[in-house]
Parts: sequence; C-alpha cells; structure tokens
Amino acid sequence: MVVPKSVSGWTIAVFGALALVNGVLGLAVPGALVGPLGFATPLDGAAATFLAASSMASLNMGVYYLLAASRDWKPFFAFTVPFRALTVTVFTLFVLVGPAPAGFLAVAAWEGLGALATGAALLHERRRATMIVA
Repeated sequence: MVVPKSVSGWTIAVFGALALVNGVLGLAVPGALVGPLGFATPLDGAAATFLAASSMASLNMGVYYLLAASRDWKPFFAFTVPFRALTVTVFTLFVLVGPAPAGFLAVAAWEGLGALATGAALLHERRRATMIVA
C-alpha cells in the first residue's frame, strides 16, 4: 500500500492511482472510457488497438507514479509538472484543430489540475523547508 509522506506525494499518488484504474478499465471495458469522452463506438480495429496501447501505457504510468510517491521522489514529482502542462497544450490543440471530440478536454483538465496541484505542493514544501532552516 502506498502511503505518501508529503502533500506533493499525495498529488502524485492520486494521479497514479487514477491512471492505473483508467488503464485497467480501458483494457477491460474500453467503451466505458471512450463513450464519455465523445469518441464513436464501437471502435474499429485501429482505434481499438490504439486504445489498448494507450490503456497499457496509462496502467504502466500509474505504477511508476505510485512507486515514486511511495519513495517521496520529489525530483520525479517536479519533472512531471512541465510535461503534464505540455500534455494539456497538446490535448487542447487536438480538440481545437479537430481530430479529438470536445469531451477530450476533460483529459486535458485532469492533467492540468494535477500539474497545478503538484507544482503548488512542491512550491509550498520548498518554502516551508526554507523557513524551517532559516
């Protein structure tokens, strides 16, 4: 069981758990994910293959995040923030340019809120550590 040691660790653990669950759900019940996002169902062969690959990546990422949270690996936490912000940008552009349905903005929002929460927690922890040392 993962019990994070810091607020930033909790933000990573929550994201990791959600990624893991979504990965398993995408592999086991793909329609449960794509329908709410606005993608057409049933999925054709290429779309089903891509969803399976994305779900597997999500499951793996969830495990990585949970492992990092269990070790309170703050450099990893910090590393995720700009890349999750990049994900927000790319996913939002996919909706605006047209290949993704509007429901995909929920994924961008999930990434963005997670990045903001982790970044804010790291900043707060860094300021608190500086005040304790001073």
